[in-house]
Amino acid sequence: MLRNLIRRLSGASLPEKLSYEESRKILETRANELKKELCVREDVAPEILYYLATDPDPKIRKEIAANRGTPAQADLVLAADDSTDVRCELARKIARILPDLDPDEERRTRELLVAALEKLARDVFPRVRAILAEELKSATNVPASVVKRLARDLETMVSAPILQYSPLLSDDDLIEIIAGAKADGALEAIARRHGLSSKVSDAVISSFDVPAVAALLVNRSAQIREEALDRLVEEAEAVETWHSGIVMRAELSVRAVRRIAGFVGASLLQTLSTRASLDAETAQHIGIRLRERLSEEKALTARDEDAEGEVERAAKRGALDDGFVAAAAEAGSKATVICARARLNRLPSAAIERIFASRSAKAITALVWRAGLPMRVAMKIQTFLLKLTQREMVFARAGVGFPLSEDEMRWHLSYFGING
Repeated sequence: MLRNLIRRLSGASLPEKLSYEESRKILETRANELKKELCVREDVAPEILYYLATDPDPKIRKEIAANRGTPAQADLVLAADDSTDVRCELARKIARILPDLDPDEERRTRELLVAALEKLARDVFPRVRAILAEELKSATNVPASVVKRLARDLETMVSAPILQYSPLLSDDDLIEIIAGAKADGALEAIARRHGLSSKVSDAVISSFDVPAVAALLVNRSAQIREEALDRLVEEAEAVETWHSGIVMRAELSVRAVRRIAGFVGASLLQTLSTRASLDAETAQHIGIRLRERLSEEKALTARDEDAEGEVERAAKRGALDDGFVAAAAEAGSKATVICARARLNRLPSAAIERIFASRSAKAITALVWRAGLPMRVAMKIQTFLLKLTQREMVFARAGVGFPLSEDEMRWHLSYFGING
């Protein structure tokens, strides 16, 4: 009888209905191909799937981790698996099924899954935690303690999705995180939250985190008090990334509008001139500033064209390399560096300008890596062009290496719509 069973199970696929006894016989015969098919089926006896969760083959364990029929006891075992791929697959599955479980009907199962989830939220590899964060960012029926742990993660790729979207974070939680934030980009993610209260907006503004304030200003759903906005206007002349967002805020006072007209570009002056609330005197003031700015920008355009020519000549003689970009950065030639980076990364200059405008050291570092240039170029750009503070900078590992993993750098580039 056993011989006939083995012969029947040695075909191209397993039978539609599979008993516990048949599943066990497959395992006993060590038929690897059949085992691979067995581990993806949800109708297999839980005992069999639990047994397969300890299989020597990580590919088998990965399939078991992804299988929704796998018992929660096995998921808890897999949460400590040696393979990162297995834990990633498990994180993805648990984060998707846990919010849909009925807390009363599935109490024991839920307890085991929560235990596995808590273990994965402490995983040593950021990729595992990042998968959890992405899957749980909008969930409501999950432990708040896990969400808050992920929100305070030191890796931006983990904390950002939770900070931007999770409904389980209160205003008090967000303000506490802002006060002690250590992850680069954490405040920026909070600033992008929909319907941000004026209380949290005040905390973001008080941090004076340049990328975070820039994100807050363009967040149309964020509430910003007029007094707080006036305070930002006084500081905004030196921070170009705030200009567009400030101009578009509906809460601007007439005094703030006149102040802004003194430093923003021509296109933003044109936007300011269309505000319905302007009195005749303010409208005339903006018109004068607009004519002056158009003249100034004509001269800047000519300078940018010179930069493009310089980069083109360097490329033709084979000198468009890390030395060229580093020298341009040291000389403070932003237009030349942007043109060179656009060419080396095969991206439009506008994409490079967005990253420069963000003043994100990690995004700049990722861009340098993508162009195949050494970390020292990223250091030159941070120091001489962006003039970042020590706290804002990202430093080379061991003096020469990139301090971020390739996954992290790809994530920072994807934030600007660039494929790593």
